[in-house]
Amino acid sequence: MIVRELVRDADAVEVREIERDPSKVIIEVRVAQEDMGKLIGKQGKTVRALRSLLHAVSLKQGRRYVLDIVEE
Repeated sequence: MIVRELVRDADAVEVREIERDPSKVIIEVRVAQEDMGKLIGKQGKTVRALRSLLHAVSLKQGRRYVLDIVEE
């Protein structure tokens, strides 16, 4: 939901949850090529903030979440 609000082409956003084992989950995000810069942000600040949010969720749920931005 957060990523859709950050990009211009919200319909192109794909988010997949890949469970590697019971304690680790990879969140794979794909966006349109022209929105890649918006998702990463200046000096990586936006993607760093998203990773901080995932870290907070990780602590609360006792699982490790990893954000993976996939470039096509």
